[in-house]
Amino acid sequence: MAHPNAPRKRFGQHFLTDRAVIDDIVSAIAPQAGQAMVEIGPGWAALTQPLVERLGHLQVIEIDRDLARELRGHAQLSVTEADVLQVNFTELAQSLNAPQLRVVGNLPYNISTPILFHLLDHVAVVQDQHFMLQKEVVDRMVAAPHSADYGRLSVMLQARYQMEKVLDVAPDAFHPPPKVDSAVVRMVPLVDVVDVPWSLLSELVRVAFGQRRKLLRHTLGAWLQQKGVATDFDVQRRAQEVSVAEFVALAQLCQGQ
Repeated sequence: MAHPNAPRKRFGQHFLTDRAVIDDIVSAIAPQAGQAMVEIGPGWAALTQPLVERLGHLQVIEIDRDLARELRGHAQLSVTEADVLQVNFTELAQSLNAPQLRVVGNLPYNISTPILFHLLDHVAVVQDQHFMLQKEVVDRMVAAPHSADYGRLSVMLQARYQMEKVLDVAPDAFHPPPKVDSAVVRMVPLVDVVDVPWSLLSELVRVAFGQRRKLLRHTLGAWLQQKGVATDFDVQRRAQEVSVAEFVALAQLCQGQ
């Protein structure tokens, strides 16, 4: 497809142009004919074209009206012109008669975390997700306990997904080149998930990492006391020393009390 439209700063647009990188990403996604796939922010269709060739049909979500108009000229694309944060992916799956969706995209770096959290509300209809993000963000998403990158984002996403960084991407793979390195992450929803309220886990983890240099007895310990939660959870640690499973188990305990 032609791409006459200049990147727009207000949408955080950095369009992928490196053919070798595009091929590597498509190989990692491994699209199969007939699968229900949604691409967020197709832009100049660098990923869109090879994806739709393999799938036969592709649903895309594009906020830029000029790019959306260009994309509507492709017979094998269904275009939703909208802010992805306003898209109900559960309803979208129903409209496509698909029990689950594969979601892909080169996400705008300025709103990548809100998009990831928005998709958590629809994880039941997601088969997997492959996203291009700022490398620093991906490193935080996949980080293990006891590492500097391990934090709230790590816990909240790893509580619901199996995470894997699959590819690093240099700035010169884009137009215009971003000022940061990028990476592609694979996110597969976990089958066995402990049922705890998202809001409770989110509050617990936010408190724990709010002052990450302090021992948890000063932060999470005080919070647990205020909640009247009796537990032998070890608060003589820092938040980055606590595993995802421990945070989830503590949230489950709080829910029970």
